[in-house]
Amino acid sequence: MNMPHALFWLQFLAVLAGAGLPLAFAPFDFFPFVLISLLLLLKTWQHATAKQAAWYGFLFGIGYFGVGVSWVYISFTQFGGVHWIVAVLVTTSLIVFLSLYPAVIGWISNRWFKNHLFVRYILIIPALWAGMEWVRGWLLSGFPWLSLGYSQFHSPLIGFAPALGVYGVSWLVVLSATGLFYLTQARTILGALSLFTSLVAIWIAGWQLQAVAWTQPVGKPLRVALIQANTPDEFKLYITDRPDSMPRYLELAQAQQNVDLVILPETAISNVFYHEARAQHFLLGLYQTHREKNVDFITGVPVLRRDGSYLNGVVTIGKEIDFYYKYHLVPFGEYIPFQRLFGKIFELIDVPMSDFSWGEFKQPNLHAAGQEIGMSICFEDAFPEQIRNAMPHATILANVSNDSWFADSLAPHQHLQIAQMRALELGRYLLRATNTGISAVIDTRGNIVDKTEQFKIQVLRTTAQPHQGVTPFGQWGHSGILGIVSFSILFGVIGLQYRATNLTQRG
Repeated sequence: MNMPHALFWLQFLAVLAGAGLPLAFAPFDFFPFVLISLLLLLKTWQHATAKQAAWYGFLFGIGYFGVGVSWVYISFTQFGGVHWIVAVLVTTSLIVFLSLYPAVIGWISNRWFKNHLFVRYILIIPALWAGMEWVRGWLLSGFPWLSLGYSQFHSPLIGFAPALGVYGVSWLVVLSATGLFYLTQARTILGALSLFTSLVAIWIAGWQLQAVAWTQPVGKPLRVALIQANTPDEFKLYITDRPDSMPRYLELAQAQQNVDLVILPETAISNVFYHEARAQHFLLGLYQTHREKNVDFITGVPVLRRDGSYLNGVVTIGKEIDFYYKYHLVPFGEYIPFQRLFGKIFELIDVPMSDFSWGEFKQPNLHAAGQEIGMSICFEDAFPEQIRNAMPHATILANVSNDSWFADSLAPHQHLQIAQMRALELGRYLLRATNTGISAVIDTRGNIVDKTEQFKIQVLRTTAQPHQGVTPFGQWGHSGILGIVSFSILFGVIGLQYRATNLTQRG
């Protein structure tokens, strides 16, 4: 095969490997696809120059994120009122930006570590991948979607999540792939056997760790009702333009009997601010139901400040009135990043945009139904360190969301999988109430106890057991995996220098 044809097929292989990777995530959940995709990517990198490896990594990212986050286009066009050309530009820009991460991994690993196979495959590439996922989780406000660890819920490696978090699981799955690839190039049978034994031991350890109870039940199970009214909705644009969903939510909420806590989603109160809703039938009705039935409520509500700014919030209706305000806002939906640039552009092309203000990164837990509740709104549950702020005092986690702007795409299923990881990492039940689904109750092992169907009016009634105690990840956060990443890169550099010194002395 001549060189141009070989390069074409390597590029095609890189795109194909990335495009197939989302099959490892929800709703498909075929976790071996991660190993298959990574092995194909490693094949394209095997004999490539640093520039070629960067290009193959970039093409891998185009396939990976082009398929995996294609729903961004849907959210802008169908629910954001954005012209399709603008939606294409924004979606393409996001995919291109995300594709730079695997490109950087390919460039670094082939620029400095190409000829030191053990260091390259066992130390550097897994460490760089986990480190890049961590960076992707906070750089430019962060977009931690589709981290590889989320794909391993049906894999033994998921047992490491309460200890190392999602990025630790990502590191282990990449290490598994690079270890298998290195086996094909091992120079001795003994070395290959030792590495294979180590990989098997890691997977067995993960399987055993799944049986560990990191946290303990406390008190009686909580009787909960999650309200999914399936009201027509739009992406967050103008509060006053949103349809009034409150009557349906109030009817469903007041109908609940023999429950301790009722949770309504992010958009239950959507077209008025809290100070206005207090005097209206909706909140008055919830207060009355609380007094008559001794049931507490949590509901999403926008809050207007005295200075004219407004926040995306949650309020508790019960013995205590607590508020939580969203910290991680949706770019181009709830705020305009680089407002001097994009604000003027969107004004020129008449694109409606909201301008919410940020809540604090660390806020007190909510108090409802006798529990401390670690709260999050919408895609905030994709940020592990923010959810960890609730530890160790929170006995229950809760997330309210409006996934209607995802439409019938991959995103609601991916979002639910993210919520499962947060419950598993922290050893807490997580209660998830959404407008159009998927609402769910998730246990401390990340298993879905019960869930609703999408686009149906449903009330999910079940119990959730409060827990106390703290997992290693709840205690230390990302310190564990960042330590592994740092030491792996350090030892890799030392190994490279040691090899270079030996070659110089022999010469």
